Amino acid sequence: MIKSTFSALQYRNFCFFWSGQCVSLMGTWMQRTALIWMAYSMTNSPFLVGLIGVCQFVPMFLFTLFAGVIVERHNKRKIILITQFLSMIQSIILTLLTYFGAVNYVHILILSTFLGIIQTFDMPARQSFLHEMVPKDSIMNAVSLNSAVVNLAKIVGPAVSGIVMVSMGLVYCFLLNSLSFFAVLIGLLLINVKSNNIKNIKDKNLIQEIKEGIVYIKNDEYLRFDTIFMAIICTFAMNMQVIVPVFTKEVLHMGGDVYTHLMSATGVGALFGDVFMSVRSKNGIKKSLFVFSMFMTSFVQAVMWFVSNYYIALLCVAIISFYNLAFMNMGNSIFQLKSKKEYKGRVMSVYAFLNQGSTPIGNFYAGSVMERFGGIWGFPSCGLISIVLLLLLFIFNKETINKWLYD
Repeated sequence: MIKSTFSALQYRNFCFFWSGQCVSLMGTWMQRTALIWMAYSMTNSPFLVGLIGVCQFVPMFLFTLFAGVIVERHNKRKIILITQFLSMIQSIILTLLTYFGAVNYVHILILSTFLGIIQTFDMPARQSFLHEMVPKDSIMNAVSLNSAVVNLAKIVGPAVSGIVMVSMGLVYCFLLNSLSFFAVLIGLLLINVKSNNIKNIKDKNLIQEIKEGIVYIKNDEYLRFDTIFMAIICTFAMNMQVIVPVFTKEVLHMGGDVYTHLMSATGVGALFGDVFMSVRSKNGIKKSLFVFSMFMTSFVQAVMWFVSNYYIALLCVAIISFYNLAFMNMGNSIFQLKSKKEYKGRVMSVYAFLNQGSTPIGNFYAGSVMERFGGIWGFPSCGLISIVLLLLLFIFNKETINKWLYD
């Protein structure tokens, strides 16, 4: 079982890639956790905290589909090297502004937008790059291991961030993130792959290629329903980053230490989910698990209306993250395994668009609801709207979805 759980690590290139991510993503989550708390402390406004997510992910909302075409036309390893280097520069600027006491909310918005532009190209390149590092039969395992390191970082990063914030100050969270990028850059430089599927820039018009990618997804039943389900859940059921700091202060009436504990709990739940998905990856795609996971994460968020106890809150956010991970892992695998190689970059850019590009809508929605009605409504409002949209989709497409589910 251990061999099958870690099978993708037998490939040298993926091992270098994965190892670099192990270090770098710890720093990323340290910075993310500290930045959101700093912004909420500055503004004391759920809406303005949500606006940070809007600024970060609007570039992905607008340009991810274009990025997918560009990724198909260029060397993916080089694209990731550039995006990681620019991410390091963004972190260094944030570190210096904080160190000299010059940072303000506007700086946070500008740097978040800059990071969003970088991630617009980074995510589709990173996802489609997996196919150049491992064979097709190891893709699901590579997806699981890749998300495992993200979720381990979601545990360790916020936990370490909480310690560093209290004992040393916010600036050291940003500094450690800046240094962590050296690990991923070194790992990428050690990778040696042949990018045989780079497209000729003169092949087609950029807009035409985007249209072809969208039509391809629309005409493929697997990809079409995967896209619709992900659009609902990624938009409305994945707003932890905005909701948790407000929930901590307004519902639990606690401070930064508890905020980081809750963020770590999201990582614990997701890591358990990832281990579960890694173990079962050899069984392939199971669409019933995909559907069950999206209803469960929506349901648990809806019942968060009744939660005001710290320990129950820890358990609930861990459960939400478990099912979010299972849902995203299965959705990613459907995109990876059911799309043709010539459409891979465009298909994965749609995945990136759904995973991150829809976040501005969700962040704006969650932030606005909490600003108007209070932090208690953050989780329930997201869970309830997800359930309503999913039920409407199933009611009006019952026969088609049943055929898709059991095909």
